[in-house]
Amino acid sequence: MKHVLLTLVTVLLASFQTLLAQTPSNNPNDYAGADSDRIQAAVNAAPLNQGVVHIPARRPDDEANRDYWLLDRAILLPANTTIYFENCTVKLSDKCRDNFIRSANAGIGIEKVEAIENLRVIGIGKVEFFGADHPRATGDSAKTLGVRTYGTDAGKEGESQTGDWRNIGLLFVKVRRFQVENIAFIQAHAWSLSFEKCSEGVIRHLRFEADETREIDGRMEKVLNVDGVDLRKGCHNIVIDGISGHTGDDLVAITAINPQTKSGGQLQSTEVCDYSEEEDLSVDNIVIRNVNGYAAGGHQIVRLLNASGIKLSNVIIDGVVDSSPVGVVDRATIRIGDSNPAWGGVTPLGDASAVIVRNVASKARHAVLIAGSLTDSIITNVVNYSKECRGLTYESGEENVKNVLLSNWTDIEP
Repeated sequence: MKHVLLTLVTVLLASFQTLLAQTPSNNPNDYAGADSDRIQAAVNAAPLNQGVVHIPARRPDDEANRDYWLLDRAILLPANTTIYFENCTVKLSDKCRDNFIRSANAGIGIEKVEAIENLRVIGIGKVEFFGADHPRATGDSAKTLGVRTYGTDAGKEGESQTGDWRNIGLLFVKVRRFQVENIAFIQAHAWSLSFEKCSEGVIRHLRFEADETREIDGRMEKVLNVDGVDLRKGCHNIVIDGISGHTGDDLVAITAINPQTKSGGQLQSTEVCDYSEEEDLSVDNIVIRNVNGYAAGGHQIVRLLNASGIKLSNVIIDGVVDSSPVGVVDRATIRIGDSNPAWGGVTPLGDASAVIVRNVASKARHAVLIAGSLTDSIITNVVNYSKECRGLTYESGEENVKNVLLSNWTDIEP
């Protein structure tokens, strides 16, 4: 009997080892070719590896004696994929005009984006994503390359002459249940992370290093729209927790404004998703907490921007520390709304509501700046170190603010 059991165990073990040998690797070091091809091959093998990809440091080889990954195009993540970056560096090449990472349901020519679920991008240890040494394009779709913002594609025939969604570092579109954690984004080409119509997500422990000007080939060049985290229209039930560092533009933002295009997959926009008037494009149930950083270009640390009839509600901002160094003064630590006529001007009362702002330490010109409308909200526990303003700033006029409780405000002379 013992002999029979031993034989059975031996056969099962051999079968298991054979199965393992036949399973494609989820480590890009085990593949050949360009780095983008190797990483995508490991991602494509994820369904046979419980949906998991492991990306350690690049193993130097005959093709390149370096330990960092160099991307020529975006890593595309299909549904039900978890990708672990383990003590490694990822950099965009000078050939790349694309994201670091994008949900695979969106891209050039995909006019209608189908929803997907369960994406996780997790950094383990020290993980850093670097922009290219010579970016082909920077900025958003309102910025012309070589005129307002840097890009080696400036003046090149056949290449788009404005920025677009490809300049975003990590781009998730219509993703339900997601997680992005423990990654540093350094000298991004535009927004480091953008989420369109995403829900049930956690974004945490991210660090940013980006400026509105960069030294490239001995010259100081403008690189615009380098936000940190942006939530766009149609985002719900998301937590942003543990943001640090600095960006050239807003560090954390909700930018729910009119879509620039109705059809998806176009290159004339900073958004890649399709939109219809029948959809719920509101943004609600958002928590932003534990933010310690500043906007190096003098913009906002946390910005809430809804416009053109898009509603924003149930937002908690809890714990924002303005860490601006000497010589840097942001416009606002917290900014709510906007009066830009291109977006429809000041939003009607009720479009932005149920916002709680608490535990803020500000060095900015405005600790809390209301530039649009706000109703039924609370602003409390604010320490204001700025000598340029006192109290809550009603830029759009007090008539656009209703039932907002202001308490525990302290002004401290520097």
